[in-house]
Amino acid sequence: MAIEESTEAVATTDATDTVADTVETTAGAVTYPVAPGYQVRVRSGPGTNYPIVKELPYNSWVPIRCQRHGQKVSGPYGTSDIWDNIAPGQYVSDAYVKTGSDGFVTAPCG
Repeated sequence: MAIEESTEAVATTDATDTVADTVETTAGAVTYPVAPGYQVRVRSGPGTNYPIVKELPYNSWVPIRCQRHGQKVSGPYGTSDIWDNIAPGQYVSDAYVKTGSDGFVTAPCG
């Protein structure tokens, strides 16, 4: 299985964090934090077989425009086949985004 992070985790999250602590609103868009200590690769589709579009910097927050099922990936927030669309043609594995849910937090991608 391919790994989505490019470096080892150097920080952990507090297990007592609540969903309210993890969601931020910026200019009307809800954003979610990427796992601390990871530079997550952004792919052109919902799987590690898709080309890398870019890499997110440490401590990034991402908007989730829609979500879809794809390749199953294990990360700091569990194992998931959910991929978050953060911009047109840009996906990150939900296993690296702290949404506070094991399911969809927004509409499925069309």
